[in-house]
Amino acid sequence: MATPASPTNLGFNVKDEEKKPEVQPPKNDPISIEQLSKCDGTDPNQPIYVAIKGSVFDVSGSKNYGPGGAYHVFAGKDASRALALSSTKAEDVRPDYEDLSDKEKSVLEEWYTFFSKRYNIVGKLQ
Repeated sequence: MATPASPTNLGFNVKDEEKKPEVQPPKNDPISIEQLSKCDGTDPNQPIYVAIKGSVFDVSGSKNYGPGGAYHVFAGKDASRALALSSTKAEDVRPDYEDLSDKEKSVLEEWYTFFSKRYNIVGKLQ
């Protein structure tokens, strides 16, 4: 069985053109699913958000999450399950992950840590 892709074994790094923001202390502002869905990169007047385990990250500084980006499928959604499964399939981009294996949950934790070090947490899903 193949090892699930994680930030560590993918060698993921921030592209040179992306500026790594100074990460601020997490905010606990309530964000609705509807509000999150509007932050998918299609409206240039809105930020781009990705949620993981209910925490909402502002990924606006990364072209990867905007339209045409490799991870745009995650934009405006809770991508917990997809990240745990190392999947970019639209049907896997959903918040439920409780039924996954311990190994998959471990991969999800690695992604959460990766995002936490690079992107500001702007709120929590309601």
